[in-house]
Amino acid sequence: MTQIHQGPGSGPTALRILLGSQLRRLREAGGLTREEAGHRIRCSESKISRMELGRVGLRERDVADLLTLYGVEDEGARAAVMDLLTRANEPGWWHRFNDLLPNWFQTYVGLEEAAARIRTYEVQFVPGLLQTKEYARAVITAGSAGVAPEEIARRVDLRLERQRILDRPGGPFFWAVIDEAALRRPIGGADVMRAQLEHLMDLMRQPNITIQVMPFSFGGHSAEGGAFSVLRFQDRELPDVVYVEQLASALYLDKREDVDRYSEVMERLCAVSTTPDETVDILKRIIKEN
Repeated sequence: MTQIHQGPGSGPTALRILLGSQLRRLREAGGLTREEAGHRIRCSESKISRMELGRVGLRERDVADLLTLYGVEDEGARAAVMDLLTRANEPGWWHRFNDLLPNWFQTYVGLEEAAARIRTYEVQFVPGLLQTKEYARAVITAGSAGVAPEEIARRVDLRLERQRILDRPGGPFFWAVIDEAALRRPIGGADVMRAQLEHLMDLMRQPNITIQVMPFSFGGHSAEGGAFSVLRFQDRELPDVVYVEQLASALYLDKREDVDRYSEVMERLCAVSTTPDETVDILKRIIKEN
């Protein structure tokens, strides 16, 4: 059975995906279909698929039954999988914000927490991990009509809590390409926007943060379809994941052909966007013009 390595950044979401991948390999090695596996633990084929993709939590009884079905009899091997299950079922720090987080975004927060590298392209706003508190409040307020101020404050707290991954030892490398339009859109007013642009320049001093700008002067480009992120993980067992957020849902793509397509677009964006030095120049110019 393949050994699973758990790095320091492996959060419960990533561990759940690792566990699902391990169960899928065991099922395939045994020549069993998802339907046959589902019959053994009294569930549908679609649930087995979601379990193997790490999209749902797994119960101890179900995993134990699947290990028996797949012929895993060695007690040490079984104990390793069950230990992984225990870790995967532990709530992440974002659990206390579950009432604010839709299910489709909880998955992203968990993947973000476990990522070793995050590359993102943003069109409308400064990326959430790079936002000041005041800018974040303005963005969240604009999209939360009728929401109580107390809830808006908690949503801001959640966003700031997510940012802590960039400061922790061994945190992810974060590479952002931001459309110039997002930097010129006066979210929260001139003072808030100026502070946000200055904050971006400060963040660029961190060795794990790179910021590029897709300038107006370039015209059309390969990412006209909108914002997306590509996340890579330290554990080689985990595939890269492309995240594409929509109005009330999100796409998570991990098939090799999809990841390759988005990665190629990201490479082209980086090639034609500003260098880090040019990014500082354009930020200073926007501040001066406003």
